[in-house]
Order: sequence, then C-alpha cells, then structure tokens
Amino acid sequence: MKIAEIHTKKGVMKIKFFEKDAPNTVKNFIDLANKGFYNGLTFHRVIPNFVIQGGCPRGDGTGGPGYKIDCELTGDNQYHDRGVLSMAHAGRNTGGSQFFICHNRQNTKHLDRNHTCFGKVFEGEEVIDQIKPGDVMDKVVIVDQD
Repeated sequence: MKIAEIHTKKGVMKIKFFEKDAPNTVKNFIDLANKGFYNGLTFHRVIPNFVIQGGCPRGDGTGGPGYKIDCELTGDNQYHDRGVLSMAHAGRNTGGSQFFICHNRQNTKHLDRNHTCFGKVFEGEEVIDQIKPGDVMDKVVIVDQD
C-alpha cells in the first residue's frame, strides 16, 4: 500500500489513499508527487474550521497541472470527515492538482459527492490545525507501507 507524506515546517501529515473509491484521482496525485510537482508549493487557502488548500503552482488558486481530471464521486468513502484529502475544482470534472484537507465534519458535509475524497490523514492530524496561509509544502513523498 502506498501512502503520502506531506512535509511542512509544522510537521508531517501522513495520508492513506482511498484507491478503491478514487483510483484515477489517487494515481494523478501520486504521479504529480513523484514528479516533484508539489514540492515548494504553498497552502494558499486556509479557512479555519473548514479546510486547508494547496497544490496551486501559481500560489493563488488559479493554477493547475495543465489538464483536468474527472470527479470520482460514487465510492464508499465520499464523506468529508476531519483529515480527509479531497480534490479541489472549479466545477464538476475540472480538478487537476489542487487539493484540500478538512478541519472537521460539521462544516464540510455539503462537499460530499461534489468533490472527490481520495485519502485521509492517519498520522500528523494536529498539523492540519497549525497550517496558516502561505505555509509551504517542503516536499510531498510517496512511500510504500505494509
């Protein structure tokens, strides 16, 4: 099983992927991470008690990888709980590289089955609450874990 590690100055968030529910979104994230796409990018959007968002190469929420991917919304894990990693988009089937991580369930229920959930933080959950706008992802690493 592959996991993602998002390294920041505030700590490391380790993420288990929902490969069964969102295989194409997971593959896209892994491919971008393995190319170093996310290294040095910021969390450009931080809304307390909602989400932290990153993955924009422009740093302002308008950039992406140069292509779009389809949403995957029918799996069992399409619920935006605390720590869930989800694909940001500007409308259905317009995701690419931007993602967000949820602060809690109360304020994210309306995102269920509108944004693709493709993983969840299982270690370093406290880092989510420490991220501020402009904090950098030093690197995003994909590792094999048994």
